[in-house]
Amino acid sequence: MKFLESILRRNSELESMFDLDLIYDLSSRPYLKKMALETCINFIGRTISLSDFRIVENKKRVYDDWNYLLNVRPNTDQSAAEFWQQLVYRLIYDNEVLVILSDRNDLLIADSFSRVEYAVYPDTFKEVTVKDYTFKRTFQMDEVIYLTYNNEKLTRFLNGLFEDYSSLYARMLETQKLNNQIRGTVGIDSTQSLNDDQRTRLQEFIDKLFTSFKKNVIALVPKLKGFEYDEVNNGSNNGKSIDELTKLKRDITNEVANIIGIPSTLIHGDMSEYETAIKAYNRFCAAPLLKKIRDELTAKLIPKAEYMAGKRISIHGVIESNPLELANAVDKLRASGVYNGNEIRIKLGDEPVDNPALDEYVMTKNYQGAASSMEGGDEESEQNDKT
Repeated sequence: MKFLESILRRNSELESMFDLDLIYDLSSRPYLKKMALETCINFIGRTISLSDFRIVENKKRVYDDWNYLLNVRPNTDQSAAEFWQQLVYRLIYDNEVLVILSDRNDLLIADSFSRVEYAVYPDTFKEVTVKDYTFKRTFQMDEVIYLTYNNEKLTRFLNGLFEDYSSLYARMLETQKLNNQIRGTVGIDSTQSLNDDQRTRLQEFIDKLFTSFKKNVIALVPKLKGFEYDEVNNGSNNGKSIDELTKLKRDITNEVANIIGIPSTLIHGDMSEYETAIKAYNRFCAAPLLKKIRDELTAKLIPKAEYMAGKRISIHGVIESNPLELANAVDKLRASGVYNGNEIRIKLGDEPVDNPALDEYVMTKNYQGAASSMEGGDEESEQNDKT
């Protein structure tokens, strides 16, 4: 160490080069994790934000305060779409989300809370904080809407995934910058050593010279005797291309999407297998999440007696198909007498209407069982024998 310190004292330029402030870890790339998570989670959040939450009683939609809170304005600062998108984001990113009902009947998503678990009694929530306000009261489980994502695999996997990918991405990025870097050496014809002032002035001249090369389209500099510049690398070497860096970021997003259950083709806007991908997304990603939300809302908003009497919460607008695309299938269901008109409307996401004709089961097709056809055949054969 003393030998190195003596060298640094003799040459101030080397001392600045060995400044410890320049030594830092380039392997940490937190924006890679943020990019992949934001892309996938917001994709689901936007989907759920399109939902229409309906409280149904006796097959009729009930327009009450809960209908307004769930579909129009959950609180004074958010619309319904913003509220549900934030709820889904917290649910997947934090693996849990807590929603409380304030004294002003606003639905608020908690930023932080402490859950106290009991074996026999309902769990409680303390230190519930929304923005900068912390509630002093303790919330019971039956007073809140509490959802868990239950995806420990996502949390454990992402920690290791992003550590490895960040290190790989940083190395590829450094290699790309190094291979395309312009490097050169400057030779000076001097028979005597330079003092500190001369070295400083010379360095300032070199900096101005190459700053002119870097910024100006046309750069004219004086040619000095005894001053020679030699390029070691002109930046034309091709290392890892930008496409490979893009592919790496795409692979990170694909890994996160596969864990959450989103087909990667939907994330990247690939239309080649859109119909298959959207069906898989609705069935294996959106539908289970909607059922989780519907079950929690049903348990907390509808008393047991009303539920047994037929009161329900249904969610529409996400996984229903376009009625125009299913016109042939609807016609067959109706003509075969399997469903009546209002039942088909409900399955398509529409509300039933007060039309007695749509409550009737009709059969316009000549459907008959195998036994009936056999009996009819026997009777026809007997009549033919008599004739």
